[in-house]
Amino acid sequence: MKRSEQREHIFRMVFELEFHEEGSMLEQMQLYFEQLEDAKEKDLEYIRTKSEKIAEKKEEIDSLINENTKGWKTSRMNKVDLSILRVAVYEMKWDDDVPVGVAIDEAVELAKKYSSGEGPSFVNGMLAKLTD
Repeated sequence: MKRSEQREHIFRMVFELEFHEEGSMLEQMQLYFEQLEDAKEKDLEYIRTKSEKIAEKKEEIDSLINENTKGWKTSRMNKVDLSILRVAVYEMKWDDDVPVGVAIDEAVELAKKYSSGEGPSFVNGMLAKLTD
């Protein structure tokens, strides 16, 4: 599985956090993984580990996002955009294997696929503020 495919699955798991209690994340992840018939165990482990790390840093990530926005606090954001931003901010700040430019580009691609028409530019602009 390509890294961009793994990232898309991680985004979906992070999005799930908005609708389930943190304690049920493991169960939701297992249900999700059952649908990924072609995924290898190493892919599932990467997705699981990174999703959990993002969940653990959710408050810190949201703080960074809130500190760098005007009029768009996380509580008001579209849940798709917020989930994309959480993945990208985690990659930019805590994942040394992902270059900042790649994290931003991949986030914009996810926004093109899953968000509204304004989503890609919103995500790009938000992440650009975090690179300063």
